Amino acid sequence: MNNTTQHFGFNAAQTKFTRQFLSPWKLRLFLLTKLPMGWLSGMKVTEINEQKAVTTVNHRWLNQNPFGSMYFAVQAMAAELSTGVLALTAVQGEKKKILAIIVENRAEFVKQAKERIYFSCTEGQKVLAAVDQAKRSKEPITVSLHVEGKTKNGTLVSVFHFSWNFKVLN
Repeated sequence: MNNTTQHFGFNAAQTKFTRQFLSPWKLRLFLLTKLPMGWLSGMKVTEINEQKAVTTVNHRWLNQNPFGSMYFAVQAMAAELSTGVLALTAVQGEKKKILAIIVENRAEFVKQAKERIYFSCTEGQKVLAAVDQAKRSKEPITVSLHVEGKTKNGTLVSVFHFSWNFKVLN
């Protein structure tokens, strides 16, 4: 058995697809048409590559709860987007359509979010490997992804776990 881990890179279609998330006006258009509440909240994608994706959302009046901190659902949207851009990118450029859907979500809230929060998912390789495995096995593959929400100075605010299911459609 080979103990080396395979490294997956983006194909041309995936690389092109990531540009819409990194372009501020293309991201706003994407959010407005596909995820309007994300657009309203002001979510942004600051980084996406084969390894990780980072999203951010700022605490503001529209995003707050009655206690003056960022509403948990706003945090969940931004955290999910960090995994979602990886999942959506991973299924681009494939010959057969691959369905990507969240099947589970768990969250832990460690500290009140009262400033801009950065949500980082560093498991891009797990997503690409799951899509590759789904293509080879023709069976649905589920992968659990870890996301941390931190302030600019690195203070942990929240932790999310999203399970994505990938299935090749016939």
